[in-house]
Amino acid sequence: MPRILVVDDDPISRQILRAMLEKEGHVVSEAEDGVKAVNNYDKSSIDLVITDIFMPEKEGVQTVRELIKENPDVKIIAVSGGSSSANYDSLDWIKMFGVKYTFTKPFDSKAIISAIDELLSE
Repeated sequence: MPRILVVDDDPISRQILRAMLEKEGHVVSEAEDGVKAVNNYDKSSIDLVITDIFMPEKEGVQTVRELIKENPDVKIIAVSGGSSSANYDSLDWIKMFGVKYTFTKPFDSKAIISAIDELLSE
């Protein structure tokens, strides 16, 4: 079973993703910020990371960069509901850091599952 790390400071978002992913047969780990995400990634054999972009402690961009530095082959999906300090209509800018797919909350569960399936089949 594929192992997915969900990184989001919002516990409700983590719960929604966990339920959706477990229904698809994935094993899910959670982290509420980028610091814990990097630590969890080092200790686990994670197949894919889904990370929020705007979080306290360590934002998603820093998290993505550290994860890719540790493992250049890491598969990452970025999600965001936006930020009070920044207004981005599109998350495409984060793809320059190695993220393949981006989704804005609330996201289409079928679309994110399709992206996960594609990344895990690579």
